[in-house]
Order: sequence, then C-alpha cells, then structure tokens
Amino acid sequence: MADVVVEALDLAGRVDEALAVQARAFGLSEDEVAIRRPIVLRHLTAPGARSLGALTPDGRLVGFVYGMPNDRAQWWSTVVEPYLRRAGHDAWLDGAFTITELHVHPGYQRQGIGARLITRITDTADQPRSLLSAIDTDSPARALYRRLGYRDLARGVVFPSAPSPYAVMGAPLPLRRLAAARATDARG
Repeated sequence: MADVVVEALDLAGRVDEALAVQARAFGLSEDEVAIRRPIVLRHLTAPGARSLGALTPDGRLVGFVYGMPNDRAQWWSTVVEPYLRRAGHDAWLDGAFTITELHVHPGYQRQGIGARLITRITDTADQPRSLLSAIDTDSPARALYRRLGYRDLARGVVFPSAPSPYAVMGAPLPLRRLAAARATDARG
C-alpha cells in the first residue's frame, strides 16, 4: 500500500468523502449516511472540535478522526452518563476529550493508520483523559483501543436507534505509544 500521511483535515469541506469512508468501514446504507451528514457538520461547530485525515499521496482520504472536549450537555454525554454513573465512572465525563468518530477504509486497515489518527488527535488535547464509544463486541477496533490504553467503563449502552449496544471506553492521556510506534516502525 502507498504511504499515508496524517494531517489536519477540513472535515466540513470533505464531509462526503469522510462519510464514504465511514460507510465502507461501518457498513452504512445511503440513508444512514444522509442522516449522519448534518450530525457531523453540527459536531464540527462544537468548541474545541478538531479533525485529522489519513491521505494517500494523491490526496485520497482513506481515514479520519474527529473529536472534541466533552460537555455533559452534549447528546452523547446525556445518553452515556447513567451507564457510567451505575458503573461508578461518571467523573470521567469531566476533563475528557471525546473521540466522536474514527474510521479507516477497509483496504487500509491493519496498517497502523487508526492508531496514528487517534494518538495524534489526543496528543494535542488539553484534557487528562479520553473517552469514546464502540460497538460492544470483540472487534479489531476495540482491540486497538485496548492496546492504546482504553478500558471499558460501561457496557451495554443503548443509543436511540442503534441496532447494537455500545461500550464506553476511557484512557488516560497521553495514550500508550506501543501501537503507534509499531506502525511507525513498519513504515520504515
């Protein structure tokens, strides 16, 4: 595969490309993509929201991540808070940088791109920890998050209209460097 660079991304300007990557990585239908488009654009207006992209030498977007400082008034926080409270972890909602979305095109997965994206965006966070949610199954994505230092804080989280339950995961920052270092070593 070609070398991929990770850099700041004008996600609003490339939202359709990003959603095409997410659709391939996550198996979304056209209707689901259409629903997500305004949500992504709204997220990008949140204070402190940042995004990075993984680009091929010819400029094709093959992965992206975006996130923001957590705000308990945000929709995601209001959904996960009761689950975190029951598990004794609701304090994680304060002082956290939330990874909102992280997706890599299937043809570029297992090359360290996801690790590079998430470690790079959290490296610039002013918060002492990071949160994210992932479908509550054993998956390559959850294995990556665990290698980077994330641990389950709450499981069985039900988001309205989501077909599967989610796990909320948290990690102290900076993230573990092992996975990112291996990805850098593999690139030479």
